[in-house]
Amino acid sequence: MSHNPIRPWRNIDRRKTRQIMVGNVPVGGDAPISVQTMTNTLTTDAKATIEQVQAAAEAGADIVRVSVPDQESSKALHEIVRESPVPIVADIHFHYKRGIEAAEAGAACLRINPGNIGSSDRVQEVIKAARDHNCSIRIGVNAGSLEKHLLEKYGEPTPDAMVESGLDHIKILEDSDFLNFKISMKASDIFMTMAAYQQLAEQTDAPFHLGITEAGGFVGGTVKSAIGLGNLLWMGLGDTMRVSLSADPVEEVKIGFEILKSLGLRHRGVNIISCPSCARQGFDVIKTVETLERRLEHIKTPMSLSIIGCVVNGPGEALMTDVGFTGGGAGSGMVYLAGKQSHKMSNDQMVEHIVEQVEKKAEEIEAAKTAAEQAAE
Repeated sequence: MSHNPIRPWRNIDRRKTRQIMVGNVPVGGDAPISVQTMTNTLTTDAKATIEQVQAAAEAGADIVRVSVPDQESSKALHEIVRESPVPIVADIHFHYKRGIEAAEAGAACLRINPGNIGSSDRVQEVIKAARDHNCSIRIGVNAGSLEKHLLEKYGEPTPDAMVESGLDHIKILEDSDFLNFKISMKASDIFMTMAAYQQLAEQTDAPFHLGITEAGGFVGGTVKSAIGLGNLLWMGLGDTMRVSLSADPVEEVKIGFEILKSLGLRHRGVNIISCPSCARQGFDVIKTVETLERRLEHIKTPMSLSIIGCVVNGPGEALMTDVGFTGGGAGSGMVYLAGKQSHKMSNDQMVEHIVEQVEKKAEEIEAAKTAAEQAAE
């Protein structure tokens, strides 16, 4: 839950779910909403895949998924899991042996549809492998790959069809007394996705993996994901999430965190509040923000920074941020620290100065956090 007694309109009551573990990452219950991405390298190229996993982890990914379409990929998975700084989810489609091999290779989770991997005996083999290797399972319902009998029943992919598919798969696992699973209801249609998750929420306490599948390129996919995932998260639904973009996986992670940060559900790094700029600006806002985003990527400490071009909204925004800069006249602006006016700074030195102030504030926040933790021991 996200409770703010001072500003109650910001409160989000998260759906109560059971908690599972994906490696060392808790999913569901009162755990933070985790951010995922998926590699787009050939899994058989272990070196390239490991590099992409590490880049995603550095950007903040809590979990990374890797496709395992063949036996050679299963073999590479051993090395990938060994070198990964975060839990690895193995993406399995149809080939039950790949699921067994992935569990044996150390995957933290298997993304499968139990009903799509063959006979009951084969399903039981995969479940046994997951149980034996402490591997969780994600049931991955996708509107684009619904079972034939459901398409015949409903005529086309619908929220009802997706939910029925999900419940069928859940029953397979629960009948085998396997509860270490989460579930996703993904479609490229935002409305279908949201309706499916809402309906399913009333029928299971399993953690939800959120996503708008095949969302599109960077701009279009970001907008669709922000609308769909943002609405579900605002409703309190969702325990882990992936923003699916035809883009670098690192960008998926960044957008995922931005969505969570905008809802106050998760905080990581510097949250920059900036104006779109206009003729009133006292400095080049757009160029400055682009530079600061790049220069401050190394900051992991949650904090806020306002960059406003003029005094119309600048002072008001600065009141709510850790560090702020508001454009003025004569080639300089005002620096704000902890919401209060501090000192003037020339525009040509502002970027370096702001970076210094943010780094200093991050150190102060981390020192205070460490002191509080030590005092609590």
